Amino acid sequence: MSLRLWLPLAVVTAWVVAALAAPLLPLDGDAIRLRLILEGPGGMGLLGFDDLGRPLADRLLLGARTSLMVAASVVVISIIVGTAFGVSAAWMGGFWDHVMVRIIDIFLAFPGILLAIALAGILGPGIDNVVVALAAVGWVGFARLARAQALSVKHREHVQAAVALGTRPPVIILRHLLPLLAAPLIVEATFAMAGIVIAEAGLSFLGLGVQPPAPSWGAMIRDGTRYVLVAPHLVLVPGIALMLVVFAVNLLGDRLRDRLDVRYRPG
Repeated sequence: MSLRLWLPLAVVTAWVVAALAAPLLPLDGDAIRLRLILEGPGGMGLLGFDDLGRPLADRLLLGARTSLMVAASVVVISIIVGTAFGVSAAWMGGFWDHVMVRIIDIFLAFPGILLAIALAGILGPGIDNVVVALAAVGWVGFARLARAQALSVKHREHVQAAVALGTRPPVIILRHLLPLLAAPLIVEATFAMAGIVIAEAGLSFLGLGVQPPAPSWGAMIRDGTRYVLVAPHLVLVPGIALMLVVFAVNLLGDRLRDRLDVRYRPG
């Protein structure tokens, strides 16, 4: 295994393990210790303490759980809705395909993060509303990709043979189309997860995401900006964690694309 693959895989694995293990560990991210307010890393705390004396290490692990939960939920919802929409448009064709493509174009006309901010503002803050807002934006990319891929494979011989034999369209889609769409959709899901982690942090930074005292990396960065000159670790700790996770997920997406798509394989 090359270093280019090993390093991002180690970072993503550490993120997932930390997120899954956070509820099982004796973490106390809400414990206030007044004598340790703005204390730096080392000594009493591995990563230091925030403006209320809460341990950053505990809150970082709990924030990892929040980011993973939101990213996984949004990706699952988006890939199901987007794939169903895109494949249906490609399969039906004609008028319905035209209408569905126009719907996709309407969503693509708006910047995704701005639409998510607007939806989160309308729905109100909270993790459930963040998932809904991001999923309402994220399905469009999967729909466009699924439609394009389905159009390229729906006329292949094995699909036409199934149609000639009288196989029902849902069976054809499940058995003959979706297996061929799996590889590009998986790659798209990997890149989408990185974008969702950033979007969730951005919404929490704006106060539209996870609400206090629940920890979120974006909220931790927002709270730390007021003390960046006297306690830079409040911003650096969650900021570096966010950067490493997003960078690692994107690198894994690149490697996954290289493995699954022959057009990107080196000669």
